[in-house]
Amino acid sequence: MNQGILALVTSTGCAAASALQSLTDAMHIPHLFIQRNGEGTPRTACHLNPSPEGESYTLAARPPVRVNDVLLTLAFMDQASRLGLDVSLQRVDRNVSRVFSDLFSTMRTEELNRYRDTLRRAVLLMSPRGAQVFIHQAVETNLASKDSHWVYANEEVSDAEIMELVHSALGRMTVIRQIFPMWRDTNVRCMRNNHRISSLLCDPQDGYLQSLEVSNLYLYDSVLMLANAFYRKLEDRKWHSMASLNCMRKSTKPWNGGWSMLDTIQKGRISGLTGTMDFRVAGSNSHVQFEILGTSYSETFGKDVKRLATWDSTRGMNGSLKENRIESSMQGVTLKVEEPFVMVAENILGQPKRYKGFSIDVLDALAKTLGFKYHIYQVGDGRYGVALPNGSWNGMIGELIGKRADLALSALTITPERESVVDFSKRYLDYSVGILMRKTEEKINIFSLLAPFDLAVWACIAAAIPVVGVMIFLLRRIQSVRSHSSGSTGGGGGEAAAGGGGGGSGGGGGGTHTPPSLSNSLQSAIWIVYGAFVQQ
Repeated sequence: MNQGILALVTSTGCAAASALQSLTDAMHIPHLFIQRNGEGTPRTACHLNPSPEGESYTLAARPPVRVNDVLLTLAFMDQASRLGLDVSLQRVDRNVSRVFSDLFSTMRTEELNRYRDTLRRAVLLMSPRGAQVFIHQAVETNLASKDSHWVYANEEVSDAEIMELVHSALGRMTVIRQIFPMWRDTNVRCMRNNHRISSLLCDPQDGYLQSLEVSNLYLYDSVLMLANAFYRKLEDRKWHSMASLNCMRKSTKPWNGGWSMLDTIQKGRISGLTGTMDFRVAGSNSHVQFEILGTSYSETFGKDVKRLATWDSTRGMNGSLKENRIESSMQGVTLKVEEPFVMVAENILGQPKRYKGFSIDVLDALAKTLGFKYHIYQVGDGRYGVALPNGSWNGMIGELIGKRADLALSALTITPERESVVDFSKRYLDYSVGILMRKTEEKINIFSLLAPFDLAVWACIAAAIPVVGVMIFLLRRIQSVRSHSSGSTGGGGGEAAAGGGGGGSGGGGGGTHTPPSLSNSLQSAIWIVYGAFVQQ
């Protein structure tokens, strides 16, 4: 650092790039940043902090994340939708095995069937290794069907990894990955801007090039871009001494030639391993190209993988996958009136029936977007559609099978039998039938406090209270009589002792003894029994 820094070329994550951006902006040092994603996982958008002075010295050598644009373009193309590419995003953690075990431990059978139906059209955004484990677990747990169609999007996936994924999946698979253009002329293929590239890196037939990470390819081209800018600065004789940084000194000043060097890099343009590289659009390299590979339905390991289309940031989609509008190919739309989905508008002037409702609004929006016209008629028998003993169908399902209509509108329940003969759209409403019962009016009864016990129990309680009271009274009475008799016997003995002793005090004491009062014994016994009963 003390000898001087011309520019920084880093390949890190977003957090480290933000810290380096603060340093390079403060010291006016050009910074070429290549975003690196660990373990082959798909990249996420990396937003760097804007410079306080409005002069950012950080340039993004790796293009922004554009795989989502390719995915959305592919998913919402009409032709691709008819091929079965109706997708839904599935969030999966890193521990794929735990995800599937949690599904079977937390979901009921009906919910698993719905999840299996959702998983028929899914987008896999994960590393090649994670996708391999996910597909294997889905097949082992019977959540993958033969008519499934999965889209796997990853910038860094090799031919060998694609074949492993294709062979593991039961149904069809579409793969989106980043590609780099190759020079057709073999004589100049390894010569880029007066720079000779090793044959291991420029020969497309050599597998070494595919084994390298995409970030390493951009790292190679970034150094080539920097060397080209340095060469042009020397030719112009407008060279400034390089910035010398010393973290121990507080007197370190920004580099005076930093902005000039940054301007030279931004005006440069090279053709490297990743194709064309320049920083003329918002300080980032915008040149990126993807290819879309597709497979066919097959149960064997000889699945055919071929290129369906390519996508680049300038021309968009190019290939066999092109948008194909329906135009006026809709033969008819059959319906059954079912409020609030389909309703008949009031008509008092004798004009043809006019339909309205939620499903009609959706149909009008689709016709406006896809550019087709339609004719609505109500099904003749007024039925949804039931399989007849002879194998045919009636109702709206029969109209679709007989090619008399292309679309049916109503609150039609999705059943396995109907789904085997016609195609349903995604569920936009789930509802169930409930039973409501009127709450009975309860009459107030002043004797409701007796409800906890039966009449026989209350009779036993009422009989037990006086019986127990009488028994306690009798026992207390007997005890009192015995106590009185015992006291009287003790008094006579005293008199004899007094006579024998010659004193009169003993005899006088025995003669004046009074027994205890028994007037309130019954009332006390009843009160004790009642108090004990109330406490219980």
